[in-house]
Amino acid sequence: MKYDLIIIGSGPAGYVAAVRASQLGKSVALVEKAEAGGTCLNWGCIPTKALLKSAQVYSYCKSATNYGVDMECEPQANLSRMVARSRTVAQNMNKGVQLLLKRNNVETINGFGRLISPTEVDVDGVVYQADNIIIATGARPREMAFMPVDHTHIINSKDALSLEKLPQTMVVVGSGAIGSEFAFFYASLGVKVTVIEYMPQLMPLEDEEVAKTMERVFRRLRIGVMTSTTVKSVTVVDDKCQIEIEGKKGAETLTADVVLSAVGIKSNIENIGLEQLGIAVERDKIVVDSNFRTNIPTVYAVGDIIATPALAHIASTEAIRCVEGICGLSPKAIDYSTIPSCIFTSPEVASVGITEKQAVEQGIEHTIGRYQFAASGKAMAAGDRDGFVKIIFDNEKRVIGAHIVGANIVEMLGEVTLAKELGITAEQIAHTIHAHPAMYEGIAEAAEQALGCAIHA
Repeated sequence: MKYDLIIIGSGPAGYVAAVRASQLGKSVALVEKAEAGGTCLNWGCIPTKALLKSAQVYSYCKSATNYGVDMECEPQANLSRMVARSRTVAQNMNKGVQLLLKRNNVETINGFGRLISPTEVDVDGVVYQADNIIIATGARPREMAFMPVDHTHIINSKDALSLEKLPQTMVVVGSGAIGSEFAFFYASLGVKVTVIEYMPQLMPLEDEEVAKTMERVFRRLRIGVMTSTTVKSVTVVDDKCQIEIEGKKGAETLTADVVLSAVGIKSNIENIGLEQLGIAVERDKIVVDSNFRTNIPTVYAVGDIIATPALAHIASTEAIRCVEGICGLSPKAIDYSTIPSCIFTSPEVASVGITEKQAVEQGIEHTIGRYQFAASGKAMAAGDRDGFVKIIFDNEKRVIGAHIVGANIVEMLGEVTLAKELGITAEQIAHTIHAHPAMYEGIAEAAEQALGCAIHA
């Protein structure tokens, strides 16, 4: 059978592309070898957030007396039930994606898809044809030779979602979003966690002030933080992991029950026919133009397999733009300088645009507005006063970067992202009435501080 469009991979890029193409009147087939929704929905973003919610509830229960709530017994963390809830959430989301595809008349083909010509895809021996093909095969946890994953002692992020019992000690290698979130989760349940980061700061892509704040938070949770530290090797001896490192104190050996490898991702581009078709690849990424077209005119690629930030919301946005271009529309180009990013520790971390250090390095004349949540009535009432709002404005007082740390502040990220996208000024933000009491008042307060007219900042 021939389709207008075949998409390989049903993650946040693939299934979104399929639905949008169907909306635009195209006949669509979606090829998926595993679960609908891809890694993000089944083994990434969604189940991770379910676990983190369980950790948050557990934390609230432990501190219930601070809120005037007496409990008859000490709360207990039940890892197996937390994991079961997390898997149920993922499964329900999976069913939702399947229903969405069905409602939009997208034909799902189960199996491993491989390109055999510019217009043909082989799925486990059956050949399907299409006018255009989109590759959206996503990525998987990266494995390092010095830290061979055995899924028992040395684990990856997928394994960390479904441990059968809590280890006493854990070393997390890498402090990006994945490493930091799992470090927080397991430390919240009483595991002695140490985070090892090769770069000079925790959460290396974040603003330095954010990193310093979160390092203090981690240490308060008794999470060990070792930055500027290289892991030389990880071996298993007598049922324990031996981690050879070299850092500020020279060479050391750490011991842990479990090591979590959170050192990034690797594109799923092997054995899908790229070499046979001569599709250009550079550094593990498929090369595409501004329309997401490869060097083969009928083949496109989006998401984690191209050299853009590996975030689910970016993958979905690329998928929509790609499909709209294929369908003859003129979609707006993606502004990759305005990408919201978030880390769901507690407090949460959210950012968009450039950091203060980048502004200095780029020679951009700038002003910074700040607001500490310690001054927030809402934060005080909630008992979550950690964190701040930091907004970077250019010489015209337009938003060029924003960095927020605090309780449930990811939900605030939309305002500053839209402000950067539209070129909104500090004065416009300050003159917009914000509801009280609310955490997002901090955005207006930071803008006022940058203008020199802050009341509380």
